[in-house]
Amino acid sequence: MDREEVRAFSNQYCLLRDVQFAAYELYARRFNLTAKELFVLDIIWFAEDGCLQSEICNRLSATKQTVSAIIKKFWKLGYLSLTGSETDRRNKVIRFTDAGLEYAGKIIPPAANAEIDAMAELNCEDIRELVRITTQFSEYMKQKFIAIGGETP
Repeated sequence: MDREEVRAFSNQYCLLRDVQFAAYELYARRFNLTAKELFVLDIIWFAEDGCLQSEICNRLSATKQTVSAIIKKFWKLGYLSLTGSETDRRNKVIRFTDAGLEYAGKIIPPAANAEIDAMAELNCEDIRELVRITTQFSEYMKQKFIAIGGETP
C-alpha cells in the first residue's frame, strides 16, 4: 500500500478515534466534567484497593500537575480520601469516600455499561481482532513518537 493510501486510512482512523473521544466528552459534560476528569473517576472506581496518583498519570499519559488538580478538586468536594501508602509514604492512596461512591456511582457504571454494550455488538472474533490490532497499532504509535522526540512512557 502506498503512503497516500495509508494516509487516507490513518485519517479515517483518526476520525473514528475522535468520535469515540467526543462520546466521552459529551457524556462528561452532562455532569459538568471534562473527559479527563471522567477518566480519573473511572480509574479510581475500578481500583478496588484505591490507586496512586502515579498510576493515574501513567494510565492517562497525563502530567502529575493535571492529575493532582483533578484529585484536589474531588478531594475538596469530599469525594476522595488520600491516605499514605504503606510501601511509599511519598505517595497517597486515592479512594472514594462514601459521598464519592454515591457521586461516581451515578456516572461511572452507566458509562462502563455503555462501553460494554457497544463492544458486545461485535462478535467475539471481531472483538479479539479489534483489541489485537489496536494493541499493535498503539505500540507502533508509541515507538514512532518516541523516535521523533516524544517522551518515553
